[in-house]
Amino acid sequence: MGVIWLLIVGAAAGFLATRMMKVEASIPVTIAIGMGGALIGGLVLRAALAFMGMLGGLVGAVLGAVLLIWLWQKYGQK
Repeated sequence: MGVIWLLIVGAAAGFLATRMMKVEASIPVTIAIGMGGALIGGLVLRAALAFMGMLGGLVGAVLGAVLLIWLWQKYGQK
């Protein structure tokens, strides 16, 4: 199902991209452009989300540690 979805999205993306860039291309070239763009865009998006996921985990861990230190200082040290 993923490959079929890639073909459909690629064809639509290729059509939209060729119209936005005012490029006249045949239907197979338009589909190929869209599929290539979908592949590149998907990889870039996944990499960005993976990085942001790791960065988000780091930010969450730091914030959690800061909260824990604050609680420890407020209620633990007496």
